[in-house]
Amino acid sequence: MKKKEAKMTPDDILTHFRETDALLEGHFLLSSGLHSSKYLQCAKVLMYPERAAILCRALTDKVIASLGQEAIDVVVAPAMGGVVVGYEMARQLGVSGMFTERVNGVFEFRRGFVLEKGAKVVMCEDIVTTGKSSRECIDVINAAGGDVVAATCLIDRSNGTADVGVPLFSLMQMDVKTYDVDNLPPELAAIPAIKPGSRALK
Repeated sequence: MKKKEAKMTPDDILTHFRETDALLEGHFLLSSGLHSSKYLQCAKVLMYPERAAILCRALTDKVIASLGQEAIDVVVAPAMGGVVVGYEMARQLGVSGMFTERVNGVFEFRRGFVLEKGAKVVMCEDIVTTGKSSRECIDVINAAGGDVVAATCLIDRSNGTADVGVPLFSLMQMDVKTYDVDNLPPELAAIPAIKPGSRALK
C-alpha cells in the first residue's frame, strides 16, 4: 500500500543544516574532484539522531508514496556518507540495511553482507553531486544479484541532472555550481581549497 507523503519545504530542510553549521561556504574540493563555493556536511546534521529521523522520515515517505513499501526488500548505502542515512531509512522501512565500502578504491560488500538474488534494493546516499559514487554502488548491487528499484539522497546538488541509471529521489535539489580546477572563478582561485569529505582523492 502506498503512503501519503509528508513533505518538508526547502527552508525546513536547510534549517537543519544551518542550525548544525553544516552548510559551509568557502572553497571546497569535492570527492568528485570538482571545486565548489558551497559544501553540505551531512555528518554534522546526522550526528543528532532526532534530526536524522526527521529528515530520513520525509525521504522515506517520498519513496513509499511513489513505489509502495512492498516494493522494497533492503536498503544498501555506500560508505561512508550513506551509512547513517541508509541505516535510518532501513529502520523506518522495517527492512534490512547494509553497506558497500571501498577496498583499494573499489566498492564491494564485506563483513558478511550478502544480497538475496532478486532482492528489491533502494540505494541510499547522503549527497549526490555527479552521481559517480551512486553508480558505482549500484553496479556492485547488480553484480551481487540485487534489483535496484530506486536511489535516494538527502540533497541532490546536481539540481536533477545527475543520472544514476535508476529513479533518484531526493529531499531537495540544489543548483550549486561546480568547477574543474582549470576553470575556477577568480574568487575561488584566490583562496586555498579545503577537502571536507570522507573519501581520499586519487
